[in-house]
Amino acid sequence: MSITILAIESSCDETSASICIDGKIVSNFIANQTIHEQYGGVVPELASRAHMQNIVPVVDAALSSANCHLSTVDAIAFTQAPGLIGSLLVGTQFAKSLSLALNKPLIAVHHMQAHVLANLIDENNKPDFPFLCLTVSGGHTQIVLANSPLDLKVIGETIDDAAGEAFDKTAKLLGLPYPGGPLIDKYAQQGDAHKFKFAEPQIAELNFSFSGLKTSVLYFLQKQDSSFIKNNLNDLCASIQHTIISILFKKLQKAITQTGINNVCIAGGVSANSRLRKTFLEKANELGWKTFIPKFEYCTDNAAMIAITAYYKYLANDFVELDISPTARAEW
Repeated sequence: MSITILAIESSCDETSASICIDGKIVSNFIANQTIHEQYGGVVPELASRAHMQNIVPVVDAALSSANCHLSTVDAIAFTQAPGLIGSLLVGTQFAKSLSLALNKPLIAVHHMQAHVLANLIDENNKPDFPFLCLTVSGGHTQIVLANSPLDLKVIGETIDDAAGEAFDKTAKLLGLPYPGGPLIDKYAQQGDAHKFKFAEPQIAELNFSFSGLKTSVLYFLQKQDSSFIKNNLNDLCASIQHTIISILFKKLQKAITQTGINNVCIAGGVSANSRLRKTFLEKANELGWKTFIPKFEYCTDNAAMIAITAYYKYLANDFVELDISPTARAEW
């Protein structure tokens, strides 16, 4: 029996829809929102309005590309948490309406669990269980122990800012436009990563902290003259990026030592960072890790990761009722 799932992602500022057939992603469309750039960050109300404009065309595109009709869909999946509540509401209500109109089961997906399971999309290069996943995004930084597709446990996480947030906030201190993370990655490629040294907070166990790094960069820049950033931008970006990545990999290496698991994945929007990906592969060669990285299109927020997670939930008969509501914050 074939299983076809329509998945919808709307947790922040990307509207996305995907079709998954028997565990294979056959279409994945994403509508980005550029309006937030002029405000230096995501404006929740504007994000919600853009989702309302984008969701029907994106779902239509996903169905059309997969040569699929709504009548042949077996379940409707959606991001239920966490995220911006207004954005989540658009996707949730749309999915619930489709479920009711088509009399199809409804599958609620946790956004961060989906980031982890994005590593299962590529059938030819996916990890065996158990594996560890370093999940790094604008809102979250976590180390996750995956025993099975539906048995995921957070064993380390940030106690304040996320890694992606650290990239964007320090980029703002450098006068770079939003989103600043990709620009730090760009300028860092021409810089000296060891030119400047910034604080690496010492946090217990496997947890992270990045707020101290932001403060360290702020105080350092306040001591410089007005032309310092312009004259040292590449080296500043490289040094900041090096510090963030160093914090991440020290904790990941500690998690591998503690668990004895050397199947290791990365996921989340920040995993698209070129230096992070390169460091990840270098560590694999140096320490004997078996590493897995999703394709770029599955690193940032996308519905394909929602679809693959929903596929395993479907197999487990893990459905929800129509009275379910989205949640801005949610425990695993």
